[in-house]
Amino acid sequence: MANTNVKRVKTSDLELKDRLVAVKRVSKATKGGRNFSFAAIVVVGDENGVVGYGLGKAKEVAAAIAKGTEDAKKNLVKVPVINLTIPHEQESAYGGARVFMKPAAPGTGVKAGGAMRAVFESAGIHNVLAKSKGSSNPHNLVKATIKALTEMRDAYTVAGLRGVSMSKVFNG
Repeated sequence: MANTNVKRVKTSDLELKDRLVAVKRVSKATKGGRNFSFAAIVVVGDENGVVGYGLGKAKEVAAAIAKGTEDAKKNLVKVPVINLTIPHEQESAYGGARVFMKPAAPGTGVKAGGAMRAVFESAGIHNVLAKSKGSSNPHNLVKATIKALTEMRDAYTVAGLRGVSMSKVFNG
């Protein structure tokens, strides 16, 4: 089931900041022994509702991070941020990673684990309560968090889809 309301973003006019989530040394068994390389997962965002993730693999750490950053810039999405928090509670899963997040009052901060924290900070979300359940694999946690954020809809979007005023969205 593909999410049809995902809003892709072009990188041309954005000031993006990248955050390194994880670097792992991976190996490939060959006839001549093991070949080692590095895999890096990177999250980029403009801290104003635009976020993306990417994976880079290379023989050296710096090259893997650079490749991950380039890949992340190709996968940018727009997520709703209202008053520096998220619009509503949301659950999502990707692989074995399950995430739960809910909006928080101003001054709460980002209460989330490492992989989820990088996504929230890159998206410009400053007040959120989040919990990761299941797998702690950073790749799947980042993907589950971004999936949850893209599935969110703010009140303005809902009003537009229904063709009603904002007061009708809240008052029924």
